[in-house]
Amino acid sequence: MKTKILSIGIAFCAIAFTSCDSDDDNNNAPDNTRAELYATSVSNGDVTVYDFANNAEVTTLTTASTSNEGIQYDASSDELFVASRSSLRLNSYVNVESFLTGGISAVVGVNGSVDFNSPRALALNGNSIVVADNGTNTFYVYTRTANGLTLRNQFDVNFAVWGVEFVGDDLYAVVDQTGDLAIFNDFLSNTTSGTLAASKTITIEGIVRTHGIAYDATDDILIMTDIGAASGAGSDTDGGFHVINNVRSNIANVADGGTLAIAGIQTRVAGAATLLGNPVDVTYDTATNTVIIAEIANGGGRILGYNNFESGGNLTPSINNTLAGASSVDFYLGN
Repeated sequence: MKTKILSIGIAFCAIAFTSCDSDDDNNNAPDNTRAELYATSVSNGDVTVYDFANNAEVTTLTTASTSNEGIQYDASSDELFVASRSSLRLNSYVNVESFLTGGISAVVGVNGSVDFNSPRALALNGNSIVVADNGTNTFYVYTRTANGLTLRNQFDVNFAVWGVEFVGDDLYAVVDQTGDLAIFNDFLSNTTSGTLAASKTITIEGIVRTHGIAYDATDDILIMTDIGAASGAGSDTDGGFHVINNVRSNIANVADGGTLAIAGIQTRVAGAATLLGNPVDVTYDTATNTVIIAEIANGGGRILGYNNFESGGNLTPSINNTLAGASSVDFYLGN
């Protein structure tokens, strides 16, 4: 897959992103390749789609929502799941690929029930969608059926929630206001709504306050963002992210209540040059080993990307695009 997928850095060149090499002639993906970044904003209800396989066209999908946070694209059904902070429900939009023509396209969604208080992130596993709501510290579990979106369960947890991600059948959930990670083994096997305890909770050394989380099975890495201080002087420049290597084995080796050490396991990227202040969500392009972040504080909102992050440090982003109120991102790579 890495040999045929468009380089994300090259694609972003065409839409005025920074740090691109104009001499690289490898700027067209094969006709059967798709490479898309989906991004939401809390400033409006638009979904911005950067279509790297088609000359880096930018499509704006307008929705009935006025604020969105939490997004996942499902290629198997060509469907986009988005959590609306204005209508307080989960929406899905079908036949997404047909709308990726550049310009502005209005999309009408399938609406779930009005359940949320403050949705933040969502995770997809098969036909199940999990939405994390930090207003009530609840996980809402929906089933996508031929008839729409059905609320299957809701689980209350004893910590502040934000980002969620499936690693196999286990649900990894960040513990907001801390640097902790909660793990729910075989999450979807829980079918009785009510209070749900994590299988184990561990501390990620070096993180002040985590929000975003992304897992890549190909490279077996987990990325967690660190927002530092949520507000106040310097809060728009004190963010960062951690890349955790050999995730399954390294996390399995930490007991409940233990700490995952930085040394030899994690890489931290942070510093003024990164433009990271409040990185609320993260996704990953495995073809180009690029971490892509929704940054909501610095500059009023940015989409930022980093490659060559293996040594960590105060990196200048290779991708830097303004997106007001940037709140969540999802990268799709395939045919």
